[in-house]
Amino acid sequence: MLNFYIPHLFEKDEEKTFLYRTATPEKMEKGKKYPLLVFFHGAGGRGNNNKDQLLDAGGLAAFEKAGVRTKFKSHLFAGQVPKGERWVNVHWSLLGHSMPKISDSMSMALQMVDTYINDQKNQVDRNRIYVMGLSMGGYGTWDAIQRKPNFFAAAVPICGGGDVSLAHKLTKIPIWAWHGDQDKVIKPSRSREMINAIKKAGGTPKYSEIKDRGHNSWLDCWSSDKLWNWLYSISKK
Repeated sequence: MLNFYIPHLFEKDEEKTFLYRTATPEKMEKGKKYPLLVFFHGAGGRGNNNKDQLLDAGGLAAFEKAGVRTKFKSHLFAGQVPKGERWVNVHWSLLGHSMPKISDSMSMALQMVDTYINDQKNQVDRNRIYVMGLSMGGYGTWDAIQRKPNFFAAAVPICGGGDVSLAHKLTKIPIWAWHGDQDKVIKPSRSREMINAIKKAGGTPKYSEIKDRGHNSWLDCWSSDKLWNWLYSISKK
């Protein structure tokens, strides 16, 4: 399955490089546009092999089972954070944070996403760019939509956390957040507080808090046909 996901290397300068993989829809027709899913992996996917960002937490198998490339005819973009670094430079045990300076990995990921979209041969539908991430990547998902609130069509942050003071920026984007109520790694309050802040600001985000689930709430998210059908039904107006 990994063979469908082409490896790439971006060299920003002598010291900063970024590894990522992309996949195209199984079948593409000339003249048509196709959606893109940007995926932010968790801490276990870090490294320099350009594989673990998809293998950790079973992401690759989940995307294939859900039919991201096939049923939904979607592109997928998955970058890899080097060991010891993060999508967002905050500690996961904190009960809140203010959005820090953008991390090198996030900066290069967003730059490469733009490059991928701007390549006309990819035929990306700019109104159907989605973002999803788990754990460390759940933080990355919140971070990405806070930095670019008008860029993504929809977001699925899984067991992550964001900056509640920026909730007013997220009232227009469809969001479906997921968290396990027994998560001891990242407290479910991180998702609850983001959702409540967005609602208070006038948004209508969705939230699934899974009963008796620990840190791996991505299992519930990825096995939900309702989630995938919801995500790929959304197009920016």
